[in-house]
Formats: sequence, C-alpha cells, structure tokens
Amino acid sequence: MKKIELVYKEILFQAIEKKNKRLTQLELSKKLNVSLSIVNLALKKLKKINSVRMQNMGFVVIDIMKILYLWASERNIDKDIVYKTRVEMPVKEIEKIMPNIVFSVYSAYKFKFNDVPADYSEVYVYCNEEELGEIKKRFPEKNGNENVFVLKKYGEYGKTDTIAQIFVDLWNLKEWYADDFLKELEKRIKEEK
Repeated sequence: MKKIELVYKEILFQAIEKKNKRLTQLELSKKLNVSLSIVNLALKKLKKINSVRMQNMGFVVIDIMKILYLWASERNIDKDIVYKTRVEMPVKEIEKIMPNIVFSVYSAYKFKFNDVPADYSEVYVYCNEEELGEIKKRFPEKNGNENVFVLKKYGEYGKTDTIAQIFVDLWNLKEWYADDFLKELEKRIKEEK
C-alpha cells in the first residue's frame, strides 16, 4: 500500500467509524509516521475533488464517498498479496483456525455487520511477518484455485479492517459476489453519514 493510501485510510477511519470529520495535517503525519508532504499531497487530491474543505488549523471531510471512490480507483490489491494458497475446507472453518490476524473483505463484512449479502468462498486477511509464518504452517502452499489470500498489514485497527479498507478492497476484487457486498456496504456508509 502506498503511503498516500495510509492517509486516505486514516481520514476515512476517523470520518466513518470515529465520526470525527475535523483533522489536522500534523496529527495525521504523527499518527501514521509519514511526512507532512505526503499528507499534503493526499489533501491536495482530496481538495481537488471537493471532498475536504481546508481550514485555518486543518481540514474538514465533506464527502466520504468521493474519497472512497478516489482511493478505490487508485488501489491495487494484488501488489499487497504476500501469500495465497488453496485450502480444502469451508470458509467458516478457515476463518475459525486463522491465527491472530486482521480479517478483510467478505469475512470482515460478516464479522463487522453480522450479515452476508451473498455466499463467498475466499478468505482475505492482513498480517505481519510473524503471523504469516503461522498462516503458512496452518495452510501450506497448495496448487489449485486459491481461496486464502494474505496481504501485508499496515497499521492497527482491530480484528477486522476498517470499513473504508473493506470497501476499497471489495471494489478491486473480481468475484461476482464482491459487487453484492460492495452495494450493501455502500448503503450502510451512506446511511451513517
């Protein structure tokens, strides 16, 4: 994930899940451990599409959906995949025996909202190097149509990823049911605004 995407993610996390739409460049820079120039580059893009309004001591998020669409169009989920394999077990079982990781996409939607808009057969997770070793032990490399995808973890947001990260990752998946999840998630986000 590019550093600018970390900025989008934190802005959206604050706006959607924390209901905090007033932020400063300095707090983002410190929290994410990125330069102010990266934060300002992100804000320049967001200002251009009228999704943030600059103020004296920071900025205000004025259009969450525009930020989501911008990030989704720039996101390349394939670049973050560090491991993938075929596991011959039901999704529920795969999820149950995952080590201490961060669920994303379908599983994250299910755990966050206690609902699924469609059946799914893939599990996407984010993890660090240590967790990756454990995943490889539990789910050894196997040829076939992959159904377990492991992505490099950036930041700590809990056992499931942020709503914004789930959205942009769903946007970038090819499975037909990703669209069902995406439509339902979009409805939920718009209802919360």
